[in-house]
Formats: sequence, structure tokens, C-alpha cells
Amino acid sequence: MKKLMGILMLVAFVATSCTGVKTSVGGKEDQGFLEFVGDTKKYKDKVEVVVGDRSPFFAKVKKDKRSRVKGDLYAIPPGKHVVSVRYQGQQVYSKQIFISAQETRKIELP
Repeated sequence: MKKLMGILMLVAFVATSCTGVKTSVGGKEDQGFLEFVGDTKKYKDKVEVVVGDRSPFFAKVKKDKRSRVKGDLYAIPPGKHVVSVRYQGQQVYSKQIFISAQETRKIELP
């Protein structure tokens, strides 16, 4: 009887001390990204960007090269947005875009 109780206690101890397989879910952030490319000689200063009815922000324009690593990225929430870009008071770009989570959209300025 003592042997049976000892075995039961050992089984109970082993069963409770093992936590099994632990899983962790790590998702990517729920946002998309904008990248602005164009003639860097024409856009020497930063451009003013308005996404929908949010507050404007300033973005740096990079030259579009296949060999370069992605330039400065600007995070926006996924969904449908109207993106307007102004440079020195003049609107140079305005378009409605749809961006999904973790998508990088390249905005090519004229």
C-alpha cells in the first residue's frame, strides 16, 4: 500500500511540475508604411505629408535605386487613405491609396 501511495505521489508530482509545451504568439504590428522617392535635387528639403484628416508630418525624399536598402519609412494605420504631399506650399501629389498591415507603399513624386 505504501508503495502504491509513493508511486501515485510521484506521478502526481511529475504531472504537476511539467508545464508542457509553451507557445508564444508574436505578431507584426498593425501598421503599414510609406516611403517617398523622387528627384533629390528637386526636393532638397523635406516634404509635408497629410494622410487623411490627420496632422501633417514631414518626410525625407530619397532617390529610387534598386540597389539601396529601403529609405526612411513612415508608419500609418492600414486601410484606405488620401495621401497629399506638398513641397514649398505647392501640392505635388494627391491620391487615394489602400495599404494593408506591414505593406510598404512607395510614393513616387514627380
